[in-house]
Amino acid sequence: VGCDRSKNLVDICGEKHFQAFVCDALSVPMRSGSCDACISIAVIHHFSTAERRLATIRELARLLRPGGTALIYVWAMEQEYKNQKSKYLKEKNGSKNKDKEMNTGTAQRPLNDQGPDNRSQGSAWSDQLLNDLKDECCGAKPVADFRLPVHTNRTSFHSQDLLVPWHLKGGTKKKEESLDTVLVPGGSKELQELSPVFHRYYHVFCEGELEAVCGSLDCVRVQKSYYDQGNWCVILEKL
Repeated sequence: VGCDRSKNLVDICGEKHFQAFVCDALSVPMRSGSCDACISIAVIHHFSTAERRLATIRELARLLRPGGTALIYVWAMEQEYKNQKSKYLKEKNGSKNKDKEMNTGTAQRPLNDQGPDNRSQGSAWSDQLLNDLKDECCGAKPVADFRLPVHTNRTSFHSQDLLVPWHLKGGTKKKEESLDTVLVPGGSKELQELSPVFHRYYHVFCEGELEAVCGSLDCVRVQKSYYDQGNWCVILEKL
């Protein structure tokens, strides 16, 4: 059985005769211990606080029976790992829309939202530890003035907390409707008219961060952690 925050996506599952329902990952309406396995792909990185990210993992663990397992994928800060670029970076050069993407700075659907190929009261996880981890393993710049940076598609990340623009394609707009405009990179003042652009919040994870968050819960143990094409991944076992 599947669940998602988006009713439209759940409706698509229904049309394909899959079992799915709308819910919030922080509060899943299912009995504790009712699942043999749970999968969370490209979800937790959309929660904007450490407390919520931890609470989401705790809720995932609640659903598992003892001995049950969970697989979690989140977007990685490190899009180059062991001298290898992720598919997300590589696709910039191979994209048919290369010129359009580079000129507008808008993003197509992020790689790890396309499928698996794609923090609260934890005693071992404090805000100070989180900040230390960010500084040491990422060298990420702090966000000033409460304004989040907007990511440029198919490029490396320069901040852990950012907005990823989605350029809505295939939609039609009436002539009298206003179009969004985006400043062309490179200092140019030229403005281009675009289809609607929506910005989604992401917290991209540093190496070891997801594993450390999971390790702060005493109800699970980390069986395995690994890197997969621009994502940090863990497999948990319910104790």
